Amino acid sequence: MFERFTKDARAVVRGAVEYADDTGAQTVDPEHLLLALLDREASRGSFALGALGLDEHGQPVRQALHEARRRAGLSRAEADALAGLGIDVSEIVSRVEETHGAGAMSGDRQGKGAWTGRRAFSRGAKDTLEKALRTAVAHHDRHIGDEHILLALTVRPGVPAEALADHGVTYESVTRVLYGGGEARAAG
Repeated sequence: MFERFTKDARAVVRGAVEYADDTGAQTVDPEHLLLALLDREASRGSFALGALGLDEHGQPVRQALHEARRRAGLSRAEADALAGLGIDVSEIVSRVEETHGAGAMSGDRQGKGAWTGRRAFSRGAKDTLEKALRTAVAHHDRHIGDEHILLALTVRPGVPAEALADHGVTYESVTRVLYGGGEARAAG
């Protein structure tokens, strides 16, 4: 499948591996794909993000990803559901960080010994890339671009979709920007 990726999509995958390496994560996750996508410039994905009002570095989305990581990867919806059961995730995070240091629940291994070997892609990251392929096929696109990864991230439940939707980046809005429907259209 990787041979069908454009140079921008390949750069997103490589960037995601680098983000996983930098944090010491054992797997490449959808969040890493989104962070790498936010780094892109002059691509169809970056065009769509810019057209939808996200600043050039996606700082609000990056902050939302950081906060979710502090909550051990729980989305706000999951934290709210736990709150409904009387479980205060913020209090748990505070107590754990008080004892073990900031970011202790993130799963990152910085300072805990280097991870050796290749980074495996988590089930979520694999699902995202498979959905990107299906999205490209559905739009009759020959190659999988970073815009297809963006579209896949918007429909997969979890933190990336939640962070994007909070800033007006949904499957529908990205599709409208990229493929028409009254909005600006990205160059092919």
